[in-house]
Amino acid sequence: MTLRPWVALALCSFALAQNEQRPIRVQVNEVIVPVTVVDDQGKFVSNLDASDFHIFDEGKEQKINFFSRERSQPVVVGFLLDQSNGMRIHWKTYQDAAMELILNLLPGDKKFAGYLITYGNQAELQVNTASDSEKMVEKLRKLKPGGGSALYDAIYMACTTRELVKGEPYEPRRVLIVIGDGHDTASKKTLEEALEVAQRNLVTIYAMSTVSFGFNAEGDKNLIRLAEETGGRPVYPLNSLYKGVAGYLSTPSDEGNFAYKVGTGGYASAISSSIFRAIANVSGEITTQYILRYVPNYEEESKDGQRKFRSAKDITRRPCHSSW
Repeated sequence: MTLRPWVALALCSFALAQNEQRPIRVQVNEVIVPVTVVDDQGKFVSNLDASDFHIFDEGKEQKINFFSRERSQPVVVGFLLDQSNGMRIHWKTYQDAAMELILNLLPGDKKFAGYLITYGNQAELQVNTASDSEKMVEKLRKLKPGGGSALYDAIYMACTTRELVKGEPYEPRRVLIVIGDGHDTASKKTLEEALEVAQRNLVTIYAMSTVSFGFNAEGDKNLIRLAEETGGRPVYPLNSLYKGVAGYLSTPSDEGNFAYKVGTGGYASAISSSIFRAIANVSGEITTQYILRYVPNYEEESKDGQRKFRSAKDITRRPCHSSW
């Protein structure tokens, strides 16, 4: 099995309103560790206990103060949909997939909220944070692809420009689902900036890649890094379309050596089935992800005798990969 946790140190500030506003700054040292555990086939493992986990911070084992694996955990989900020219081929399919994801993850219960951001030449907040899925679905129906791809700006916007839900990021947790190929041609922000703001805001990123038929996309490594370094993972519904189909490369045709002929019912059915299996897997993982928390046990002191604390950046940049 593979562990994919990430950690982030949250720094919070509060304001006290009296005759004049005087800020009170409080340092919060608790570290939140969302963890996705998958087996050799990439399937989510959901039956582990707190005793199955060990957290090490700079080589020192830490005491786990909180552990959760409950189903239907409250989440606020950002749906980030690639609206670039690269989405034209399978636009309708992924448009339907996005709608299905929204309806699955926002069933009308107030503990589940979401928002919709599209990214073409620029990122746009199409629907702000709400529990009602209908506005998002209606907006999606009217969208059309075209232009470049500002993925990093979309992630940055999701972390900085939307209405918050009371209790974030502890309950509900923050999750992003990127539907696209990971390519970025139009962002003002960089991959490093997008990743850092996601980690600092305790956001877990999942990615549904639109790359198909076993081809490699330039942006694929971006999706992998964004997902794995924030505790989520990428899925590739179209890249495994022909798994289990023996000898499909031995059937030449003008449109390519594909066992499912483009334009046929079998082709459309195979695409739909693969995508909706991915939707079910992602939806299940998001609401059942393991959550661990701990307070770092620092014993080091600086030269002036004060306790030595590291910045959030020092902690968040260290994803962990372990085998079971």
